Amino acid sequence: MASSKHGGPGETAGVSAQSYVQLLTPILAAVTEQIDGPIQQAADLVTSALRADGVIQAFGSGHSEALAMEIAGRAGGLIATNRIALRDLVLLGGEPPELLRSAELERDPSYSRKLYELSAARPGDLFVIASNSGVNGSIVEMASIVKEHGHPLIAITSLQHTGGMDSRHPSGKKLIDFADVVLDNHAPYGDSVLDLPDGGKVCAVSSITAALLAQMLVAEVLRRLTDAGETPPVYLSANIPGGDDHNHALEAQYAGRIRRSA
Repeated sequence: MASSKHGGPGETAGVSAQSYVQLLTPILAAVTEQIDGPIQQAADLVTSALRADGVIQAFGSGHSEALAMEIAGRAGGLIATNRIALRDLVLLGGEPPELLRSAELERDPSYSRKLYELSAARPGDLFVIASNSGVNGSIVEMASIVKEHGHPLIAITSLQHTGGMDSRHPSGKKLIDFADVVLDNHAPYGDSVLDLPDGGKVCAVSSITAALLAQMLVAEVLRRLTDAGETPPVYLSANIPGGDDHNHALEAQYAGRIRRSA
């Protein structure tokens, strides 16, 4: 009889899909405990920005770019959203393509001001910045610039990880030092949760928990708008009939303020 390569129900030892799900489940539960606190505070900020004709500017480097993609241009999400990415420096800012080959780019604070300028942010815009560690130079510098210009800032980070790190920014500050609201993705230090037999950990969680936070935030914003009798401008899937026409008509209201690129 062939033996199973993964543990049965209740077993979490070793590396397996079952182990990962069992360790992830309580982390997801901890994330949802923020519904009655930080999520409500963040939703209030986003709703106020949208009602004032603001755009939600989302930025994350490395794997935290997944958070920006979860917020901006997502089926079922808000139209008034813009994704900021380090590659904008090349695609829109005239920097040489070789810049993106640098593994240290997300640690370099010197390009963040140009990245902010390329976002075409207006005074009423709100920023959501994601970084699991919250200490890299580009992230901290962007947060500093955002607050310099008076924008509300929501940070999505791992409080455990950022608490165990020194800042890589010349100021010595971290993302959380600039945030109006902090949403904890509850990823452990190092992000990964499963132990390898010979040491080290694998299978990260921050992308999953950040996506959950993003969707909870959007749901609370839409609850506020619909409860007030407002019709929120939201995306339909582009892969259903009429989706493109619906989306393009609403996007036209924010021409020049939101980008939809690969």
